[in-house]
Parts: sequence; structure tokens; C-alpha cells
Amino acid sequence: MILEINPDNPEPRKIRRAVDALEAGNVIGYPTDTVYGLGCDLMNKKALDRLYQMKGMPRTRPLTFLCRDLAEVSRFTVMHNHVFRTLRAYLPGPYTFIVEATREVPRVVQTPRKTVGIRVPSHPVAIALVAELGRPILTTTACHPGDEPFVVPRDIDDEFPGLTLVIDAGQSGTLPSSIVDLTGDTPKVIREGAGDVRPFL
Repeated sequence: MILEINPDNPEPRKIRRAVDALEAGNVIGYPTDTVYGLGCDLMNKKALDRLYQMKGMPRTRPLTFLCRDLAEVSRFTVMHNHVFRTLRAYLPGPYTFIVEATREVPRVVQTPRKTVGIRVPSHPVAIALVAELGRPILTTTACHPGDEPFVVPRDIDDEFPGLTLVIDAGQSGTLPSSIVDLTGDTPKVIREGAGDVRPFL
């Protein structure tokens, strides 16, 4: 189902409707500052299973925490000085940072390395969703593994029939976030995407 929303000033009742779906253990499609994402409630294991199944991803492929702000990020991230400085400089923005996880990260989504990917997008709809939910959204790009992201909400609705709803905030960009690993002595670029990675090279 398509739920059209104002991309700049999202209607609170529509945000609440999408959050109701998340809280009920469903998966939704929603816009970010880069591409559309598929997301579910961090604390719902059945929703997590549904998200992996829907996208056809192996469980070894980690998902990203979509957070409201740096205060929320700090619950799930070990804030070494260099990590804090980097996150403060580049978030919100089109980046996913791989960082050391705290014990707050549910075991079911922890990687063997005890790391977590975090995002703070610069998009009013995505931020409103996380704020209303009150905790991070587990997220992945709205695409099939190895394929380009879908940019039109109706295509996402058609391609992932298990979605409860897709929030339509207009056509998205074509590049996913850039991924930078901050767990080592120096930053390591994992994926070059919408965010400028030159500062990390």
C-alpha cells in the first residue's frame, strides 16, 4: 500500500500510521536522504526475520541502525574520541559508519566482530519515523541483492509484496549511502556512494 506524505513537513498522523505498522512487527518502505529503505523495528525479531526473507539476504549480511541523532547513536556505539569527532562532523548525512557496538545492541543483530552500522539521515520523514518510534529502525536499501536501488515508491511496493506500506515522498536519488569503517586505526571506505569519501582516503 502506498502512503503519500509531504517530504518536507510530514503529516504527524501519517507518520503515526507508519509507526503503528512498525510496532506491529511489519516491514515498511520509506525515504531517506539517499535512496529508499526497507525497515523494521529494532526490537522485533519476527520483523527482522521477515525483512531478511523479503529482501532475500543471508543472515550474515548486517543491517544498519537508522538513528534520530547522535544522542541515540551513543547508546549503541562505543564513542571513542575519533569516532565522536567523525560522527559529529558528517552526521546527519549520506553516510553509514561501522563502529564498535555497545551491549545495548541486541544480540540477534550483532556481528561476530561486535560492530554495528549506524546512519542519521538528513531527511524529515526518516527522522520523524525514528523519533515517533522512540528507537532505531533496522534498515537496508530497497533493492534486490546485487541490483540497483529502486527509486520509485510504486516499484518498491510491487517488488516487495510483503511490505505493509511504502511511504511515498517522491522519487529518490540513485546512490545509497557511503559506508566507512571506523573500527580500525584509520578509516576504511567500504562503499563509495552518495557521501564524499575523499576525506577518508
